[in-house]
Amino acid sequence: MADKLKLEMVTPYKRVLSEEVDEITAPGFVGELGLLPGHTPLLTTLKVGELTYKKGSELFHIAVNWGYLEVEEDTVTVLVDTAETADEIDLARAQAALGRAEDALKTLPHEDKKYMIMEAALQRALIRIQVAGKGH
Repeated sequence: MADKLKLEMVTPYKRVLSEEVDEITAPGFVGELGLLPGHTPLLTTLKVGELTYKKGSELFHIAVNWGYLEVEEDTVTVLVDTAETADEIDLARAQAALGRAEDALKTLPHEDKKYMIMEAALQRALIRIQVAGKGH
């Protein structure tokens, strides 16, 4: 059994990272996933949330937006729509998006399909703000 996990993360636009890590916590669609070396093979969906990974004593935070996670032979492959590290997030832009989403949700009826779109925008903005606050 390996003592590290190989974390590979890509979006449709770029390779976000390729690292040897000690552990990973990911926002699974039905709950948070904790992954350590030797994890059972797995394929699951990810929701909007914060993915963290640990290297030694250092913890890294990434805001992810929907995707898939596969574990196979101590390699964790993460395919997501978007991924931003804490240092890449424009906090002012995320706060503005949060405000726009909150304002829209106050006026839209729940049955309007734009309501669900604004709920998703609200979630993304909240996660981005949360992750930005954990930057190094």
